[in-house]
Amino acid sequence: MQNGTRLAAVDLGSNSFRLEIGQVDHDQIHRSEYHKETVRLGNGLDSARNLTPEAMQRGWDALARFGERLAGFKRAQVRAVATQTLREARNRDEFLLRARTVLGFGIDVIPGREEARLIYQGVAHLLPQGEASDAERRLVIDIGGRSTELIVGRRLEPLATESYRVGSVAWSMKHFAQGQFTAGAFRHAEIAAQAVLDDALGFCTRDRWDVAYGASGTIGAVGDILAAAGGAPGMVTREGLDWLLERLLKAGSADKLRLEGLREDRKAVIGGGLAVLRALFSLLDIERMNVAQGALRHGVLYELLERDEGVADLRDSAVQRLASRFGADAQQARRVGDTASALYLQLVPEARGGATTSRAGRSLRKLRWAAQLHEVGMQISHSDYHKHGAYVLDNVDAPGFTVNEMHVLSQLVLGHRGKLRKVEASLAADEAFAAQLLSLRLAVILCHARRDPAPGALALEAAGPRAFGIRCTADWAERHPQSAHLLREEVLAWQKSGWRLALDVR
Repeated sequence: MQNGTRLAAVDLGSNSFRLEIGQVDHDQIHRSEYHKETVRLGNGLDSARNLTPEAMQRGWDALARFGERLAGFKRAQVRAVATQTLREARNRDEFLLRARTVLGFGIDVIPGREEARLIYQGVAHLLPQGEASDAERRLVIDIGGRSTELIVGRRLEPLATESYRVGSVAWSMKHFAQGQFTAGAFRHAEIAAQAVLDDALGFCTRDRWDVAYGASGTIGAVGDILAAAGGAPGMVTREGLDWLLERLLKAGSADKLRLEGLREDRKAVIGGGLAVLRALFSLLDIERMNVAQGALRHGVLYELLERDEGVADLRDSAVQRLASRFGADAQQARRVGDTASALYLQLVPEARGGATTSRAGRSLRKLRWAAQLHEVGMQISHSDYHKHGAYVLDNVDAPGFTVNEMHVLSQLVLGHRGKLRKVEASLAADEAFAAQLLSLRLAVILCHARRDPAPGALALEAAGPRAFGIRCTADWAERHPQSAHLLREEVLAWQKSGWRLALDVR
């Protein structure tokens, strides 16, 4: 990417929304602007895990202001990511539909482990580089509003990542109602946090890392308070956490808390954040933690530099690992993928330009991934294996993928056989999905005997709005009666979908 190019990252966190704009300079990104808005989206989840209208409006208002600042940016220069609150929210699609409009750019809901991976990238890129840092084994912790991410890594490579549903907003709401601070409440909050986080002992024990780093909100806020009280700048210590707990208990409540270095917007969630941080210090035997300059948004910025190649390769590897883990037939996956791709290119010839250079090209790549994964459910059961496969893809963490992307793959796998009613919402909303799905279903039909189909067996075309046409020769149909029968069944299936499919045999 050329020097001087501006890139922007938007982080839709559970407590705050952040916009970071940087400028590329010899493979480094230097901040040119930073905007933060305290939205408290996580406070707006009701008992049914729906975002309240008030919380959604706060989010839309903040994104509209960000969108105004991003006017003139190209799509490839901006990436927005959403984290735990929108992972949880049942009505997230309602929020995201308007959110993408007011921001002017797409918004990716990312899985917890993907969030952890990007956090590590942000932290690692902003640390000093050199021989000493190359040898350093790092523990990186980010306590967000509704989730906490833990990563162990070296250099720019995260070696183990995990995300836990515990955070400053969630723990403040649960254990410090009306902002009241008591010794008993802190004791219970820390025990409860350790109960959630103790799984981290499987990869974060003290012998597996050399230096601990804390990223973003809670840890940055605690670091500011301790530095203002005379502590070492950029450092959080166990003694400092004990001192801060005493100050909160002495104040008794958040509204009476007066601490130099504590911003007003952080008061409401400092109790829950401190409880989680103390739990981590105790659980992982941490004595001191460096406050990192990098965070999730910086990881997003650095990946914008190389997203088309580097992250695409990461996703290719993730798909291959998933297919291998679930014992998918690699030969059949290749066969179906090649056939589906050839059919899709008949419908969308502009996809031929490359898998990452256009929307059509990216759709082609997703189609190939779906073909690689269409039989992953067979390890669970041959009966309804497409349903099992869709469930796996909707619930698995795959490095490089967003929740949105994995859901598209799950819908393609779910719809690759059987009736189309189960994917009718996706068919109604997205013409590209319909072209992908038809190509995949036809490829599965042509490869049903687990042999390579005859080249050019079918001609496929768009035949008007929400309509497709298939042509094949009478000679081919006579030589492949089973395939011909399945094609006629396919025409009947699409008649009930809101799309038209015609078969012409000559």
